[in-house]
Amino acid sequence: MEEVAVIGLGIIGSGIARNLVRAGHPITVWNRTTKALPDELQSACQAESIKEALQGKRRVIVCVTGPDAQREIYWGEEGILAGVTPQAIVADATTTNPNLSREIGSALSALSVSALDTPVFGSRNEAWEGRLDFVCGGSQEAFLEFEPILRPLAASVHYMGGPGAGAVMKLVGNLLVAAQMASLGEALSMAQKTGLKADAVMGVLDVTDYSSALIRGVGRASLARDFTPNFYLKHMLKDARLIRDFARDRNIPLPVSSAIEALYQAAFNFGLGELNASGLHQMMFSMSGLHEDGDQSLSA
Repeated sequence: MEEVAVIGLGIIGSGIARNLVRAGHPITVWNRTTKALPDELQSACQAESIKEALQGKRRVIVCVTGPDAQREIYWGEEGILAGVTPQAIVADATTTNPNLSREIGSALSALSVSALDTPVFGSRNEAWEGRLDFVCGGSQEAFLEFEPILRPLAASVHYMGGPGAGAVMKLVGNLLVAAQMASLGEALSMAQKTGLKADAVMGVLDVTDYSSALIRGVGRASLARDFTPNFYLKHMLKDARLIRDFARDRNIPLPVSSAIEALYQAAFNFGLGELNASGLHQMMFSMSGLHEDGDQSLSA
């Protein structure tokens, strides 16, 4: 099994590392902040620098929080561009601006290194259980060479096209996630404020064709006032800004998404950034006059 360097041990990166180990890959890991490794990663070598993590590695997976973190870890004095091994393939699972993905790809290509943008759909449970959905951009040759490493981490792997195509598809998907999250908050506010019972509401949403796995899972959690983070609200706001900026660059009007971004900004300003992305519903329920425990005593 090929040795893999994993750069970034957040919610997704830790799950990726775990499933690489389970698949039999020796791994070296590095994170921007030092953290104790979970039991499942005790066999991993924990590097003290990116350069040390990359030494001699021809397969690299990056997963950090966004464009700012990418710029730091690629162009920093001890960053990826300073330490990557020639002929390596770097697969970057970060949700980012596709323009930056292409910039990273060009910088790596100048060093005789192949770049793939490989962002994922899924959160904590999917990452830990190896059920992420990868959407990949870059050269097809590099993709086919790297694909066997992604398969044990994934429910599905999709090749979307040339450099940046995976990053674009990730923004397309997250636009739909944000839209569902906002409309679900409005729908649940209406249902609760008018006295509908939670179980009855979910009984309908379990079977109708306009529902989705997100609506079913998040709907139950929000009705129970469970906003435990699997994907932080602050990261959803970051993604909403990425969608806005990329669409603006391409002259694509997104009037609905702009309003949803403003909702997420308001929720963040209310101190909800460390909650799950569905923490947006906490603010929306409050705006509707609903009590924290879901008490319907204010029903119209």
